[in-house]
Amino acid sequence: MNEKLLQFIWQFQYYNRQELTTTIGESLSIVAPGKHNLNQGPDFLDACIQINNLRFAGNIELHVKASDWYKHHHQIDVTYNNVILHVVWENDAAITTENGTSLPTLVLHDRVPKVLLERYTQLMQAANIPCHGNVAPRLSELGWHAWKERLVAERLERKSKKILAYLEATKQHWEEVFWIMLAGNFGIKVNTELFEAMAQTISVNILAKHKHQIHQIEALLLGQANLLNGSYSDHYAILLQKEYRFLQKKYQLQPVSIQPNFLRMRPANFPTIRLAQLAMLIVHSVHLFSKIKEQNDVASVKQLFNVTANDYWHTHYQFDTESDYLEKKLGATAIDNVLINTVIPVLFAYGMHMQDEAIKEKAIKWLMAVKKENNTIIKQWQQIHVAIASAFDSQALIELTNNYCTQKRCLECAVGNSIFKNVE
Repeated sequence: MNEKLLQFIWQFQYYNRQELTTTIGESLSIVAPGKHNLNQGPDFLDACIQINNLRFAGNIELHVKASDWYKHHHQIDVTYNNVILHVVWENDAAITTENGTSLPTLVLHDRVPKVLLERYTQLMQAANIPCHGNVAPRLSELGWHAWKERLVAERLERKSKKILAYLEATKQHWEEVFWIMLAGNFGIKVNTELFEAMAQTISVNILAKHKHQIHQIEALLLGQANLLNGSYSDHYAILLQKEYRFLQKKYQLQPVSIQPNFLRMRPANFPTIRLAQLAMLIVHSVHLFSKIKEQNDVASVKQLFNVTANDYWHTHYQFDTESDYLEKKLGATAIDNVLINTVIPVLFAYGMHMQDEAIKEKAIKWLMAVKKENNTIIKQWQQIHVAIASAFDSQALIELTNNYCTQKRCLECAVGNSIFKNVE
């Protein structure tokens, strides 16, 4: 037994509530178990109990061992003066209050179904998705949708913290924030940090001054990302180096300290190609985030990202090495990724900042209109027949896996909670 599980059992009253008595034999009834307190102080607030014929209103404190009351120094903490009931798993000490009276105590050790404890142990010892095999039947379609809504909201709110931090750093400049987040997205995980750092060194004002010259935009991006440091024979690479030296001096730019990563990566995702595509997007965009906010549907937003890198890259993945001709167009999957991981989170953060529920709802609506992701996590959920129709579902399940399943937060999960029901 641990305190978190004991709190869960009390919160949902998963124990035998018949003929309750305190440790000294007084008749006990739980009128209201209280509200779970996630801050400092007693575990449950605003509870109501009846002992014999007297009703008491106040707080309830839980411990695995009764002696933890003294171990945690509650006897000298005024915050615990209004505790009306001490709920314990093991009664190894008699607790008295400040004025010397006995603190009413309820022991749950023999009142919790063994099957509940067994299920909890199984979940804690399981790998990957703890409740694998017990998921799909556990929640109704409505129950799953409600849980996914909460997961998506948690995910977007968590991502919004980073976005709003950038907003403060850029002095409330949403286009600048969007540029940094967009650049990071083009880095595709392994180069995200590099691309975000690069974007922070080149303001949108600098980009705007050179957006009509694709080679100058490429020079800025590639140079600041440490991708123009070689000794090249390729005329285009030499041209970009020359442009970069001029622009670097003009704007007093310092390249970022992070080095680009090419290892174990498909050539289409090389940082050179991704930056070339990003450069073309800059050339074709004007106040991109403002335009996105004006759109009413996902299809219109996707059109804004329908770009192809300049002709040089159709026969190159890196400088000085020719390859077979292939247009380096930003594909449908890449555009969906931009929508899921940049456009929608920034739009949601904007709605949060502006306290505009309609914008937040639009962001979630767009998420429902984007295709589901296809990765290892999603395949695991598909194997156990959980419905995944859109990016709304896949994002919810990624959040569930990373922030609940792998952290064994089953007691806080709607699926885990349903597994513990009806076991008394």
